[in-house]
Amino acid sequence: MRYMRVVSVLKYVRMSPTKIRRLADVVRGRSVADSFSVLSCLPHRGARLLEDVIRTARANADELGERSSGEMRVVVASVDSGPTLKRMQPHARGIGFEIKKRMSHITVELESSPGDR
Repeated sequence: MRYMRVVSVLKYVRMSPTKIRRLADVVRGRSVADSFSVLSCLPHRGARLLEDVIRTARANADELGERSSGEMRVVVASVDSGPTLKRMQPHARGIGFEIKKRMSHITVELESSPGDR
């Protein structure tokens, strides 16, 4: 039996990868419906971003003709670091303090369960 895997990627998110990774760990391995219910209760901005990526992956599954896109589960939820914007904050005695504004790339992969088809 063939499993259907669908991938969705959100790139250049202006949020630190470490802040989103702890939310991705919560969602990994859960069903799509369960992950939506968990993420909707969390107050973090990264939870809204993960919801959007999962919703996009589910829409990709619908577009590809997956019949039971609601019964899919999150197999891969990874957050990689993107480019870093470097800014300077002036300090005493002419010293410059570097501020790193980090970006993230969020990847979500959904898979249909074997009993769904």
